[in-house]
Amino acid sequence: MWGTDRIERLFRQMHHADPLIVRVPGRINLIGEHTDYNNGFVLPAAIDKTIYVAVNKRNDNKIHLHAEEYNENYIADIEKLRQQKFNWTSYVLGVVEQLLKSNYPVTGFNIVIDGDVPVGAGMASSAAIECATVFALSGLFDLGISRVDMVKIAHKAEQEFVGLQCGIMDMFSSMFGKKDHVICLDCRSCEYEYFPFKQDGVKIVLLNSSIRHSLAFSEYNNRRKECEEGVALIQQHHPQVQSLRDVNIEMLDKHVAHNKTVYNRCRFVVEENGRLLAGCVDLQKNDIHAFGKKMYATHKGLSKLFEVSCAELDILVELVKNNPGVIGTRMMGGGFGGCTINIVKEDSVEELIYDVRASYREKTGLNLSAYMASIEDGACIAETAGLYNE
Repeated sequence: MWGTDRIERLFRQMHHADPLIVRVPGRINLIGEHTDYNNGFVLPAAIDKTIYVAVNKRNDNKIHLHAEEYNENYIADIEKLRQQKFNWTSYVLGVVEQLLKSNYPVTGFNIVIDGDVPVGAGMASSAAIECATVFALSGLFDLGISRVDMVKIAHKAEQEFVGLQCGIMDMFSSMFGKKDHVICLDCRSCEYEYFPFKQDGVKIVLLNSSIRHSLAFSEYNNRRKECEEGVALIQQHHPQVQSLRDVNIEMLDKHVAHNKTVYNRCRFVVEENGRLLAGCVDLQKNDIHAFGKKMYATHKGLSKLFEVSCAELDILVELVKNNPGVIGTRMMGGGFGGCTINIVKEDSVEELIYDVRASYREKTGLNLSAYMASIEDGACIAETAGLYNE
């Protein structure tokens, strides 16, 4: 069973010392996909799937890493971080690199990573590791880094060391999550507002396509470039435009329509921002059914306009869309695999999973796994949950 006791026991067995233990959750995103790196809005929440990190100081400049998920060890030197090939260690070493660039006094340390955030399922396991690392090292070395700056450090690690040109949503939701609330985050200003999302009578069900969610680095980064290309076309006529956040459909129709691919990418983002803000109004009115309809619209846009879905994700949406127990569904995350997120009436969950599992296997030959997700608080020191707030 994952948790503080397990990682503490692992750490003591390996390093014969008491560690500082941090827990950082994965995340879901109800609506607002691929809008974060376009300076738009997102609506994520931290969940009860968690990465645990245990650390203590060393007397040298070595970093001893262990990931229980892979039963792998690695030793790095703080002065030679770039020599590592990309794998799970990059999420830790990228954070260390950013701390050193900012002249934080970090020396050698031992780190053990454990948890139950599924890898490749679109729940931001990589961002959770990055956030857990910076959170733990800030505490271990008494760096006093604010949560906002931790988010920025983790984000830069993902972009510069890992090489994925992602937005800030994953890191922010892991850090700022609040139980029974979603976060309406403005990714341009980092201003945010909590909206209640109590799961009275409904459950959040994640259906895993079993297609490994690697984010398909090149395709993900291509989407960002295509969005930037659309912005550049509009800037020729509207120099005040800085990102798709500043764009409306009329601008796209007038200045980008000649490039169908770029137009489709940009149209999805502009429409998605509008859907999200309207969805927040639905939540304020406690109109979960109106919100669910917007989730279906988001999936259609991700599949047809932004083209980051895949056949298996589309099948999962098709299998549930006419089920009266399903309020809303869509693919979640960067795309090209991973999970669909479903809001399901509580009394329909068991039967839904049973039926979809059988139909999905028949159509694809793949086994379907399902996760129940509850909305929980964000990052904290495990022994003093909720006390580390800046």
